[in-house]
Formats: sequence, C-alpha cells, structure tokens
Amino acid sequence: MIIIKGGALVCPDGLRRGDIALDGGTIAHIAAHIEPAPGDTVEDASGCWVFPGFIDAHTHLQCWTGMDWTADSFETGARAAACGGTTTIVDYATADRGVTMDEALDEWHRRADGTCTANYGFHMAIAEWGPDSAAQMRRMRDAGVSSFKTYLAYDHLKLTDAETLQCLECVRDLDAVLCVHCENGDVVNELQHEVLAAGITGPEGHPLSRPAEAEADAVSRLLYLANIAGAKVNVVHLSTKLGLEVIRAARTRGQQGIFVETCPQYLTLDDTRYLEAGEDGFAGAKYVMSPPLRKPADIAALRDAVRAGEVDSIATDHCSFNLHGQKDRGVGDFTKIPNGGPGIEHRPAVMATTFEGELGPMELMRLMSEGPARVFGMWPRKGRLAEGADADICVWDPSARWTISAATQQQAVDYTPYEGMEAHGSAHLVYVNGVLAARDGAPTGEKPGTYVRRS
Repeated sequence: MIIIKGGALVCPDGLRRGDIALDGGTIAHIAAHIEPAPGDTVEDASGCWVFPGFIDAHTHLQCWTGMDWTADSFETGARAAACGGTTTIVDYATADRGVTMDEALDEWHRRADGTCTANYGFHMAIAEWGPDSAAQMRRMRDAGVSSFKTYLAYDHLKLTDAETLQCLECVRDLDAVLCVHCENGDVVNELQHEVLAAGITGPEGHPLSRPAEAEADAVSRLLYLANIAGAKVNVVHLSTKLGLEVIRAARTRGQQGIFVETCPQYLTLDDTRYLEAGEDGFAGAKYVMSPPLRKPADIAALRDAVRAGEVDSIATDHCSFNLHGQKDRGVGDFTKIPNGGPGIEHRPAVMATTFEGELGPMELMRLMSEGPARVFGMWPRKGRLAEGADADICVWDPSARWTISAATQQQAVDYTPYEGMEAHGSAHLVYVNGVLAARDGAPTGEKPGTYVRRS
C-alpha cells in the first residue's frame, strides 16, 4: 500500500489531519494514524493539503477545430494536467456534420486510449440533428457518456433553436446534462463583417465582434428552452456580468437544473490583453478565444459569484494553439486566428493564487473536484476523499512559490497566458488510480489514465 501521512485531508465534511492509504486504484483507509506495514510506501504530507484529484471537465485535446489541429495531443495534454494536479479530464468528442456520434466516440478513443497520464472521459458534441440523433444519444449513454454539447454559434457547429429543443428533450429523457456554448452566432457573424469593414483587423477586433450582449442573449434563449424541456444544462465558460444576471434571474424564477462553469482566464485577465504587441507585434493573438476576455467589471462580478457559491465548477476550455505557426496565420484578419488558449496545467495554481485569502481548501475542492464530479456523473467514485473512492489524489503544498512560464511548462504550446505570474502553491504528489503520476510538477513517466464511464 501507499500511505500518505500527516496531511490536512480535504474531505467532503471538512478538513481533518490524518493519514490516507491507497491500495491499488482505491482509497483503502483514512484515519488519524495508519501504521505502515513492511513493504508499504510512505510519503510525508506534513504542511500539505491532500485533495481528491482535480477534475477539468472542459478540454479540447488532439482536436480539429475547423481551422487547425490543437497543439496538445491527449498524451501531452493529459500529462500536463497531471503535473498541475488534475487527475481526470472530460474532453469534447465532436460528431461533425456527416459523422455519427458512434464514429466520433470511436475516434476519440483511438486518440486517447493508452496515451494518457490522467483519466479521461468524453462529452459528445453534436453538430447536426437528424431523425437518428436521439437513438445515437441513447447509445452514447450506454457507452458511459452522460453529457452532451451543442453550440449557438459557429456556422459549422450550431443547431437551430428547434433542434436544440429536441436535443434538450432527449437529454431530459436520458437524465443527462447538455453543455452549451452560449453566443448568438448570427450577431457575431454580422459584427465580424462590420469590424473588419471599419478597418480593424488585429486581435483587438475579436472582443468587439463578440460583445457581452451576444453571450447574455444566448444564455437567455438556452435557459428558456431548457425550462420548456425540463432538462439540465451546463452554461460553459461563462464570461460576462450580463450572462450571470440572466442565470440569476432564471434561478430566482425557480428554474432547476442550471449548472454554471467559468474559467480562470475570465476571473483574472481582461480585454486590454488584445492590445499587447510583443516583439512580433502580434502578442494579443494569444488571447483570442471564444468567448473573449472581458472588462474588469465582468471579472469582478464573476469573482463575486465564485465566492458566493453561484458557480458549480471551474474548468479551462483548454484549446491550445502555438502563437508562431498557428495563431499568427491571422495577421491582417482576426477572424482567421484559431480560437483557444492553454490552461490545463495551471488551473489549480492560478485559482489558489488569485483567490488566496478568499477561497480555502474546501472551496477549491468543491470548485475543481466535487463540483464537476457531481455535475458530470462521477460522484461518489471521484471528487471526494473517502474509503472506497478512486485513488486519485493531489497532495498540494500551499507554501510553494514558483513562477509560471512557458519555458518550464509541460503543455506542448509556445506560450501561457499566465506568463510571469508568481504562483502560491503547487502539486507536490499526484496519484492517478493509485499510481504516482507526477512529483513537484514533473511527470514520473507512468501513464495510468483510464477511460471514465460516467453514470
């Protein structure tokens, strides 16, 4: 057995000092003191918080986005996740138009199986709706996929409102969750034309073409459709105060089954980043992601919502592209910059650092472990420290001080949006299925990640 001794255990019912024993892929015992037997491996966690492994329920690895392939494969992305303390990811498999969900799931398994340091599950993104779609969704449910995704933007991905309603009705019948990208795609398309016509071609045009109102309008439409269907929805990557107000209004009306996800970038970085030039005059392209970075007032509102417990999970929307050779293809036309940014490795550190003194270990655990485990059908196997739960563990050293830098990251991309941030805290030991996958930010070389069937 592996015995982790003397840490502050972040348990569902609160913090307690004690030891935790891992046997194979399971948490075998939790107690104030566990006496090691001959042959046991003992790790000292004094001064550390012992978390259930963090879960990142929004990633795009080894994925064609319509413009380019993401820089990170499942191998590099899952390794980077584990080095930062994340033991499970849920990636968006995508059934593009003309592709069945069965074919998409098979393809994502081919990309991920046998390559991953962290565990992995899949949402199923649906780019078209047809007579067989409901039957395909039922087969996905049987294959361990308990969440789906649709888009209200991007011409090659978005469904109509009628199709979205039909999808929501199927989600309800399957007791699943629908994740939705909430932007009014028609408005975005029109504003992109107008911004380019006004001669604004650089990265600063990106947020101008995707205003807060486009997000709030789509969130509102989604929630009314979900209420008609009686379905559970997860508003992904919420970025605006206006969108938050729409969600608050729906909850005040008594609507149930609304889950909210936001991301570290929308809690820390504002839209002045698009004006960065850098040595090549194009550094602002690093931050071209959808939705875009927002105003300081939006950041403040979302941070208040996180502190107040209105947000169910923090994910990354990790969708990495190199600045050089990928994003710089959009020089002269911001609409040609591949959308997305990296974050899978640094989410826990960014959250612990920027909310230091505001969120304690229990709140961090609920946002990055318990919350996504509950929303996406992994609880009680994952997201908690308890006897019988999976042996996914992050031993976190809150006293560590280090600087986030692309030069030292595991992510296979040439920048990080958090370059130069002094991080307070780091993942000291990370176990995936009871196997030591990373120590002090470096991989051990093990690949213990397995597919997570979700209920």
